[in-house]
Amino acid sequence: MRKLFVAGALLLAGSLAAPAQAQMELKFGHVGGPGSLFELSANEFAKRANAKLGDKAKVVVFGSSQLGGDKELMQKLKLGTIEFALPSTVMSSEVDAFGMFEMPYLVKNRDHMKKIEAEVVWPSLAPMAEKKGYKVLAVWENGFRHITNNVKPIVKPEDLNGIKLRVPQGKWRVKMFQIYGANPSPMALSEVFVALQTGVMDGQENPLTQIYSSKFQEVQKFISMTGHVYTPAYIVSGTRKWASLPEDVRTILEAAAKDTQGYVYEQAAKLEDDLLAKIKAAGVQVNEADKDAFIAASKDVYTEFGQDVPDGAKLVEKAIALGAGS
Repeated sequence: MRKLFVAGALLLAGSLAAPAQAQMELKFGHVGGPGSLFELSANEFAKRANAKLGDKAKVVVFGSSQLGGDKELMQKLKLGTIEFALPSTVMSSEVDAFGMFEMPYLVKNRDHMKKIEAEVVWPSLAPMAEKKGYKVLAVWENGFRHITNNVKPIVKPEDLNGIKLRVPQGKWRVKMFQIYGANPSPMALSEVFVALQTGVMDGQENPLTQIYSSKFQEVQKFISMTGHVYTPAYIVSGTRKWASLPEDVRTILEAAAKDTQGYVYEQAAKLEDDLLAKIKAAGVQVNEADKDAFIAASKDVYTEFGQDVPDGAKLVEKAIALGAGS
């Protein structure tokens, strides 16, 4: 009887524990700091997804490069040790054609980006990513990028001559700034503050949300409003891990990812005005750049991209055509 009682108790305990064990934890890693657009976006997605997932699964967000920098996160997606990441520029290191978004002044505004998403990203780029082991769930935003530095205001490309500039992992960003005359070096976002503080780097370029949330205004004297590149961000999963998730869970996650885009764009537009004022208030000198001079200096980047990347010229031409009237 005693043995039967113990066995029954164990069975009961097991049945009670089953629902808790059944809930999968879906890890979402990103490099954005507190208050960044990445943090706001990832948290909003998690909130929306978790409300629908119930006991099936739970999205847990890890920001500030807790699970690694962009390169490590992309590797972890392939290995299946995390479920989601939020790459931006680094996608061009994984899939060459994503380098089209490294082309200076390609994307005019968010309406233009929506057209590119519909007619270029989903029909062409997303299938390319899938072949490399990445499932793109939705297109979000990193933003329009501007240059900060400790040497001088940047008005024209020649003002960048010799400036040591941190750039993200993406060969076209390196090429672009080499053409402008700077000395660009790829570096993980988590390492940039100390590099600027110690003078290892003179400057960097990022959207305002990354500049402010990374506290670069504390270690930089100038911000030049170049708006030289608009970088989308993509919520991405590894294809093998994605395929292993139950179909109903995948449906909820994909819908939540796409539905979050409106929130992302709304927050991005709001942050642009708020953050520039805060960066200026921190003592950083703000100047407008001569965008026509930068556009004129950018022709060689477009030429190289068209020559080096299969269908690169065609994709860029299509994106430019979609901007007519935007």
